[in-house]
Amino acid sequence: MSENLDLVRSIYATWEHGDWSANDLADPEIEFVIADGPQPGRWRGLAGMAEGWRAWLSAWADFRGKADEYSELDRERILVSFHFSGTGESSGLELIRAWSKGANVFHVRAGKVARLVVYLDRDRALADLGLRE
Repeated sequence: MSENLDLVRSIYATWEHGDWSANDLADPEIEFVIADGPQPGRWRGLAGMAEGWRAWLSAWADFRGKADEYSELDRERILVSFHFSGTGESSGLELIRAWSKGANVFHVRAGKVARLVVYLDRDRALADLGLRE
């Protein structure tokens, strides 16, 4: 198992317990992208990533995610397929089934996450990566 894969697994271990605050494993100039879903966006730097996560997480009550599979795409990129659940904070609606399987792409350089792309639609992530037609 590679060091990059170990790093991503450690990040997910905290996320799976609802701790979204740790950013010591992120590059100070990280690019954070939410590629799809109701609030897509792009942020840069630690403060930008915190802003993006806050905006996303504030829309949900009890948002939880759990990794299903880790795949090393190359020396820098780790694909994490995950499933998630939660309730819309203002609407009270459960997450729609179509959005229940997502994926993250971590770009790791020099032991830090330099770019993180969040997909709520796993099929879109796979298509963007050229892993599915």
